[in-house]
Amino acid sequence: MDPLDAASPGHSNDQRPAAPSAPPTGEAAGLTVGGASLEDWHQVAEWAAAEGWNPGRRDVACFHPTDPAGFFVGRLDGRLVSAVSLVGYSDQYAFLGYYLVHPEFRRQGLGVATWQAAMPHAGSRLIGLDAVPAQQATYERSGFTSAYETIRYAGVPERPHSVATGAVAVTREHIGAIADYDRHCFPAERRAFVDRWLTAEGHRSYAWVQDGQIAGYGVIRPARDGQRLGPLFADSQQGAEALLDALLSHLGPGENVYLDMPEPNAQAGALAAARGLKPDSVTTRMYTGPAPQTRTDSTYAVTSLELG
Repeated sequence: MDPLDAASPGHSNDQRPAAPSAPPTGEAAGLTVGGASLEDWHQVAEWAAAEGWNPGRRDVACFHPTDPAGFFVGRLDGRLVSAVSLVGYSDQYAFLGYYLVHPEFRRQGLGVATWQAAMPHAGSRLIGLDAVPAQQATYERSGFTSAYETIRYAGVPERPHSVATGAVAVTREHIGAIADYDRHCFPAERRAFVDRWLTAEGHRSYAWVQDGQIAGYGVIRPARDGQRLGPLFADSQQGAEALLDALLSHLGPGENVYLDMPEPNAQAGALAAARGLKPDSVTTRMYTGPAPQTRTDSTYAVTSLELG
């Protein structure tokens, strides 16, 4: 996530990030912040694409229903100028993303004002986000602490001499068990989102099944440039390799793939390197409190930097 109008310094006594104490001035005083419609968020996704975030082509349709009240936009004279999402997955966990201001309206405090208006939605929830290096200190001053780095690997993958086998295409019968498995790798239950993510148009999904039980799954989806892969969760290196090869088989000749791998799982980076992918960028996962307990060793690629 690349915030373009960051929050001011401060610390919070609870898990909510500190909001800037000064009221908006100048044009920011005329800002109206409210909930974002699905149509609004399609426009925000275009901003994200212009910033090089390379969103998936069906991301909005999957993201927005997760918590429709958690998407905020700011308007000046009716024109959409700023945005932030603060999606509540449960009573305990929320994720902040899409902190954006339209290029024509930056450096006027509009992002800060939008942040202020959105924060009450989180309540006392633990909040996670992914910060680019240039903004990490800003988030630290706002009450976030670093947990680990996430490395984006990208490129045209090399085809292995022998493709790992064993992954099976996901069917409707797998979805409930996959959602149960997902809960061990993600900080909150997100069954409805997993259903949408597995079945969205253009998304390809595979499961790793061992002794009749789900032991991993992965999804690849069309993006503005090439395809993005995530999540990739697996109980073993063998499962991760099989899932990755199955997903990469859907790339066209010369097509790029992008996947975001948590640095603590050294096997993830090794697997990407073995397929000829290169580190492209880095973000830092940050939280407003202790990092939630998830199976980082089973996380070979996160679902999305925009929504956790």
